[in-house]
Amino acid sequence: MATTGTITNAWKNRYLPDIFYEEPEPPEDALVQERSVDRIKRLLWEHYENLAGVFISGMFYICYDRTDGNRRVQPDTFISFDVDAEAIRQNLPNYWVWVVGKVPDFVVEVASPSTAENDLGYKRDLYAELGIAEYWRFDPTGGELYGQPIAGEHLIDGEYQPYELHAEEGTAWAHSELLGLDFYWDGDEFDVLDPETGRTIDKFEVEREARLAAEAQADAEREARLAEQTARLEAEARERELLDELNRLRRQSDV
Repeated sequence: MATTGTITNAWKNRYLPDIFYEEPEPPEDALVQERSVDRIKRLLWEHYENLAGVFISGMFYICYDRTDGNRRVQPDTFISFDVDAEAIRQNLPNYWVWVVGKVPDFVVEVASPSTAENDLGYKRDLYAELGIAEYWRFDPTGGELYGQPIAGEHLIDGEYQPYELHAEEGTAWAHSELLGLDFYWDGDEFDVLDPETGRTIDKFEVEREARLAAEAQADAEREARLAEQTARLEAEARERELLDELNRLRRQSDV
């Protein structure tokens, strides 16, 4: 039975009528997902961090029925575009659809043994019903839980239709039309790639590669300078040898 509830967070108390919450137990195998979830969320957050109106999370519930607080879902990661991200943060602990004014645009789930069936069934149906434009699933086992390491779907006429999955030599990737990014599985972990360059959007990796490239360039320039100096010294040595030989021959001719 729904009752009136007071929800407390770090900033204020929110009084919401006809809300009742049950706190579900977290899955026992949640740590199975942690590495992949944290990496995906970090890469997407870095990609959009300088853009206003983008909210990215995975820590909070999406509440979609203001009369029943138990009608809620907690994706591993989700993105909402064209929203007041700061206002959402101020109205935590949940993402209130009726306050924000829209459902998220993009959702990712990462498989674990206890959640995979739910991700493929109930959650997929719910996300389609709510109107979430893209739904992605990543399987850290490479496909044992979902059947494939990556699956991306976009909503067409209320039904999810799959994006093409490219698989080759133990790797797999698919393109998100909504984000304009490629999601990639290298056989060990997930990555997010720039489709124009085919390279990761991971700022740490980009900076590391740039640093290594700069160091390699500096090494190449040093080697080129050393080779040039060596060639010049060798040429000068040969010139001295020729002069010495010429002087020797002159001395001989004088005798």
